[in-house]
Amino acid sequence: MSGFVLAIDQGTTSTRAILFDGEMTIAGSGRKEFAQHYPASGWVEHDPEEIWSSVVTTVKAALRKAGRKASEVAALGITNQRETVVIWDRATGKPIHNAIVWQDRRTAPLCQKLKKQGLEKTFTRKTGLLLDPYFSGTKIAWMLDKVKGARKRAEKGELLAGTIDSFLIWRLTGGKVHATDATNASRTLVYNIQENAWDDELLAILGIPARMLPEVKDCADDFGSTEKSLFGAEIRILGVAGDQHAATIGQACFEPGMMKSTYGTGCFALLNTGGDLVRSKNRLLTTIAYRLNGKTTYALEGSIFIAGAAVQWLRDGLKVIGKVEQSGKLAAAADPTQNVYLVPAFVGLGAPHWDADARGAIFGLTRNSGPAEFARAALESVAFQTRDLLDAMRKDWKASSAKTVLRVDGGMVASDWTMQRLADILDARVDRPTILETTALGAAWLAGSQAGVWPAAGTFAKNWVLERRFQPEMDAADRATKLAGWRDAVRRTLSTL
Repeated sequence: MSGFVLAIDQGTTSTRAILFDGEMTIAGSGRKEFAQHYPASGWVEHDPEEIWSSVVTTVKAALRKAGRKASEVAALGITNQRETVVIWDRATGKPIHNAIVWQDRRTAPLCQKLKKQGLEKTFTRKTGLLLDPYFSGTKIAWMLDKVKGARKRAEKGELLAGTIDSFLIWRLTGGKVHATDATNASRTLVYNIQENAWDDELLAILGIPARMLPEVKDCADDFGSTEKSLFGAEIRILGVAGDQHAATIGQACFEPGMMKSTYGTGCFALLNTGGDLVRSKNRLLTTIAYRLNGKTTYALEGSIFIAGAAVQWLRDGLKVIGKVEQSGKLAAAADPTQNVYLVPAFVGLGAPHWDADARGAIFGLTRNSGPAEFARAALESVAFQTRDLLDAMRKDWKASSAKTVLRVDGGMVASDWTMQRLADILDARVDRPTILETTALGAAWLAGSQAGVWPAAGTFAKNWVLERRFQPEMDAADRATKLAGWRDAVRRTLSTL
C-alpha cells in the first residue's frame, strides 16, 4: 500500500490540507482562509458551510499539487480547532446555527451561575476543566436554549452536536458516522476523563440530551471512509485529534515530562504526565493528551487565548506593521530602557487566571514609546504568559523537571527574536523542529500508523529533527525585573482587583 497520508488541519482562521509521502515529507498542500463573524461584543462565530467548503477545496488542492489521486492515499487524519461546536440536522446535515468558536465568551453568565451554585468542583473533578465559556458544553446549551425549537428537536433525536471534527466526519462519510476522539471529547465539559465516557450528571446539569453526542473513539481508530463522490475514491479516516493534542503527537512528546507549546492565534502548552491524572491546584487544565489502543495518556495544559492574535492586532488594529513577519525585527529595535507591558486580555485571560471579564491593557508608556516598543511588548507578552504556565506546571507536578525543554511549533516560532526572548524569560531551552507543521504531522501519524504504512511511536520519535535550539542568555537580574513588571501589569488588569 502507498505511504501517502492526508491530513486535514481545520484551524481557527484557515483550513489546510497536507499530503505527506512515505518519508513523512510534504508532497502537496492547500490552504484557504474563511470569515470570522463577530455578531456581538465577545462573540465569535464561523459558518460551518464555509468551513466544509474550505475542507473540500484544500483537499483537492493538496492532491492536485502533489500530482496524486485519492486512490493513492492510504489514510486520512483530521485535526481541528477544539472547543468550537456545531449542532446540525441529523437528516439533512444542515447546521441550525453558526458554529460558536472557542474564543466566544457569550456563556460567561451561565458559567457564573453554575459557579454560584457550587458546581465548579463537580465539573473539574470529572472533566479536569474549569467552568469557563471556552469549553463546548455551555455553547451547546446556549444553542439549545436560544435557537427556536432546538431543544424539542434534540430531545426527539433530530439534532446532532459535536466539535468540528465530528461535523467533518459526518459530512465526509455522507452521514454514516457520528464520532469523535477522546481528546476532543475531553474538551466539552461533559466528558468524564477518568471513566472515558460522557457523564450523565453533567449532561443533565447543562440540559444536553446524550443522544446528540458522538461515539468516542481512540485517536487512531476507524472513523469510516470518505464518500467516493467527494475526491474520486474513498479514503479511510483513521486518525483524529484536537489541534493541540495532534501537535503534542507531531512533536513526539510521548514520554512523561515532555512539553510542547504551540504559538498560533492563541498559545497552548501541554505537559505529558503519562498515566498520572494530575489534578491542578494552580488553575491549569487536566486533559487527555491522547488515547491509543485503549490506553489513556494525560497532560497538564495551560491555555493562553491571545498569542499570534496580538501581532495581528498590531497589523490590523493599530496598523503599525504591514506584515506579521515584521514584528520581530521591529521588536529588536525597541528602546531597551523602556519597560512597556501589553496584557493582551482582549477576550479575557486564560490560564492560570481564568478571568473572563479582564480586558487588554498597556502599561509603562512614555512620550518616546512607539511602534517598536509596542511590537516588543506584544511578543514579550507571549513569553511572559508561557512563563506563568510553566511555573504553575512545576508546582502541580513535582515529577516535572526543573530544567524543562520546550518543543515549539506554530506560526510565531519562525521569528528567531521571539524564540530567543521566550528562552530568556523561561530560563529554559527552547527547541524548534525542522518540520513546523507538527499539528498536521501528528494527525497524519495517527492515520498512517493505524493504516500500517507509517512507523510506530518509538521509531516516529527518533525521526524528530531539531532545526535550532535557543538557550537562555538574559541576565538573571534583568529577568527578575521584567517578570516583576509583568506580574504587576497582570494584577492591575484583572477584573477582581
